[in-house]
Amino acid sequence: MKILVTGAAGFIGMHVSTLLLDRGHEVLGIDNLNPYYSPSLKEARVAQLSSAPNFRFIKADIADDAELVKIFLEFKPQRVINLAAQAGVRYSLQNPSAYIQSNLVGFANILECCRKFHVEHLVYASSSSVYGLNSRMPFSVDDNVDHPTSLYAATKKSNELMAHTYSHLYDLPTTGLRYFTVYGPWGRPDMSPWLFTEAILTGKPINVFNNGKMRRDFTYIDDIAEGTVRVLDKIPERKDITTLSDSPSNSPAPYKIYNIGNSHPVELMTFIETLEAALGYQAQKNFLPMQPGDVLATYANVDALQADIGFSPTTPLATGLKNFVEWYRTYHRI
Repeated sequence: MKILVTGAAGFIGMHVSTLLLDRGHEVLGIDNLNPYYSPSLKEARVAQLSSAPNFRFIKADIADDAELVKIFLEFKPQRVINLAAQAGVRYSLQNPSAYIQSNLVGFANILECCRKFHVEHLVYASSSSVYGLNSRMPFSVDDNVDHPTSLYAATKKSNELMAHTYSHLYDLPTTGLRYFTVYGPWGRPDMSPWLFTEAILTGKPINVFNNGKMRRDFTYIDDIAEGTVRVLDKIPERKDITTLSDSPSNSPAPYKIYNIGNSHPVELMTFIETLEAALGYQAQKNFLPMQPGDVLATYANVDALQADIGFSPTTPLATGLKNFVEWYRTYHRI
């Protein structure tokens, strides 16, 4: 099968592409290799993928609609996984225009191309950030998500609404995946596993926000990739529903939303202790107040994913962090 993966040079994009290639699919990866973090890491991910004969890479920006149309015309993808986005909650306070261009303009271009070229299924990355001020745990796809706490979260909620519109108007099957705090080998250098590991190994203090009183549903990258690829094969169908509920995933359109999270939230201090054990070093800790845009906790209800796809993440934090530390040492030749 011919599958287009946007954001293929990204953390999740690389692992999803690898799994698709392992299963015999033809994958075209696109990415703009923007400098939000080191392009050299993104290039190294692409180099890993390029060893597969059925992988091809094009440097392109999904916000460039003319270029995207050319790619669809030439490759003619049967299915699309859209992982290209400007990531980062805190960075959205500093550079909001980057989020508008990539996450809104770019996603609109993806939807239009999928419509025009009759793509069988569009799977796209949403985020646990959409739950915002919701305090009911665990977060369910049936919950209201109208109170985001960052522009990043607002763009991801917008993606879900935009996708629903195309599913309703054009019978384009779409599935949004709300990822929960993804970590593992080849991870992003702006996220806590990398930041903490780098600081601990160089003898620098780590910043612990909200004095460590936070919980995250850390989800290992292999579980994220497996769930994403399984969802790609589960194409939503139009349903005979006459009365809508408040659930974002309840619609007559060929449209679905799933959480992909570990369903075992971990206290931030427990996460740090587990990472210290994997590294064999103690961290110096700089306790700081809550950062704007952050939420106190994330916790995924994956009942819908389990019921429809027969899958839920299972990798323990200790195993995942051990694998990350081993990769980090190898990558940096430590």
